[in-house]
Amino acid sequence: MSKNTTFSIRISQEDLDTIRQKAKQARMSQSDYVTRCCLGRQVVVVEDLKDVLKQQRAIGNNLNQLTMLANMGRITTVNLDCAARELAGISEVIRDIAERGRWSK
Repeated sequence: MSKNTTFSIRISQEDLDTIRQKAKQARMSQSDYVTRCCLGRQVVVVEDLKDVLKQQRAIGNNLNQLTMLANMGRITTVNLDCAARELAGISEVIRDIAERGRWSK
């Protein structure tokens, strides 16, 4: 949906500073942040995912390499127990982060 209308309000400098800070923390524009909040949409900021994403990329790269080798006929069977354990660990980290996010305001 295009943004083609301006909406002006008067607020205190303190409230504006808070909105700016929260929008920056959410990595959103002020306009998008305020719109989401006013329309009752939840804004969730997750900070602890850098290591998790790094692990997922590594697992994805390894699976891609295995797929390429299988397609070339160089391997026929693969033991994915280690990858399954890594993915279970990542899932646990994501669950922990989600639980903390539910209780923090």
